Amino acid sequence: MQEVNRFRVATYNIHKCVGVDRRLRPERIVEVLREIDADIVAMQEVLCVQGAEDQHDQAHFIARELELDFRLGENRQLRGGAYGNVVLSRFPIVATRNHDISVAGREQRGCLRVDLDLHGQQPLHIYNVHLGTSFTERRHQARKLLQEDVLTNGNHIGPRVLLGDFNEWTRGLTSRLLAEHFQNADIRLQLGRKRTYPGLLPFLHLDHIYFDEALELVEARLHRSRKALIASDHLPIVAEFRVRHF
Repeated sequence: MQEVNRFRVATYNIHKCVGVDRRLRPERIVEVLREIDADIVAMQEVLCVQGAEDQHDQAHFIARELELDFRLGENRQLRGGAYGNVVLSRFPIVATRNHDISVAGREQRGCLRVDLDLHGQQPLHIYNVHLGTSFTERRHQARKLLQEDVLTNGNHIGPRVLLGDFNEWTRGLTSRLLAEHFQNADIRLQLGRKRTYPGLLPFLHLDHIYFDEALELVEARLHRSRKALIASDHLPIVAEFRVRHF
């Protein structure tokens, strides 16, 4: 099987598949993701009630429609189902772990790590996060992310991509800490003045993609199609990377 030298990723807070028109329509999320055609998708705010109809078993429905494999990082129970982050992948998934980055007294949060086989390359490590809405909460979560068993685990050899909803619209502590550990870390420089939230009239930049020196950024863009403007209160960010050979 030919090794993979280039791939496309996207991060998308799907807001439990409820659009800005307040309608629950998981099929719209599928249509947006078909437009993007990413190899790897990190989704946040996903509800999975096993055995329920499609709108409530969202990870299974979206993955089935796109014919992708997936892993769910459950952060808490909601409406009788698992609620958290999901990674969809066109590449084989070889390992996964959901790291608890919750802060006492706040909503439970997690960082879902999924390791992917790029066919002959070192494993690609994807970290999908949804940080808290409180400034103090995010400070604690940033430090938890940089613990040895999460982002800086020496046993995880291979390129790393950290992406998701950071709930940080200014260059706060989370951004500064990550910039110390990830070269070319802040993809928002590529997007200029474009924002991701809320979808129809975005004025905040909450969603980000960080990557390390093993990857070269080829392109980054905000996906702002007519369907994406309605399907969720966030707009997806898409990035294409090339694997560097050292």
